[in-house]
Amino acid sequence: MTDTRGQQPPYETYSGALPGERQGAQQQGGPYHPPQAYGAPATGGQARGGDTGAVRRPRTGARTTPRTRKARLRVAKADPWSVMKVSFLLSIALGICTVVAAAVLWMVMDAMGVFSTVGGTISEATGSNESNGFDLQSFLSLPRVLMFTSVIAVIDVVLMTALATLGAFIYNLSAGFVGGVELTLAEDE
Repeated sequence: MTDTRGQQPPYETYSGALPGERQGAQQQGGPYHPPQAYGAPATGGQARGGDTGAVRRPRTGARTTPRTRKARLRVAKADPWSVMKVSFLLSIALGICTVVAAAVLWMVMDAMGVFSTVGGTISEATGSNESNGFDLQSFLSLPRVLMFTSVIAVIDVVLMTALATLGAFIYNLSAGFVGGVELTLAEDE
């Protein structure tokens, strides 16, 4: 990139007293001189009263490790509408996981022969000469198990959504009395 502004006059430094400083006051060890960010020019070359060879010196005692910012925040209010939406979505996800887990568990138990073994034992125990007894395999068929699990999942979705929304209302009431939950958040760099 090319600078098209042309020749610029160098910056001039101010060497006078700042407001509030006393001109003639000398302390015991001499006047106080704050640390300078720019030292005197190395070659002594000055053009039009400004420093041209100023070199920036690093500050002493500067932190080299990144500082982690922390903030203490307080959860003063939970919006019941947003809590209801989030809890509804999470409970639907949990309901789907429940149905899938029940199907996988049924398939594993059926492959291991659990239903046929337990069903044979139950039919022998409940059977007589005229009837075969209770048939566990037809009672615990996969469609029936999935239907029962789906009904339980739908009931859980309704209950979890309602309880989470009620919990948001109760939290808002208690946060009005005690101020809410305080959190300390830290930012990693």
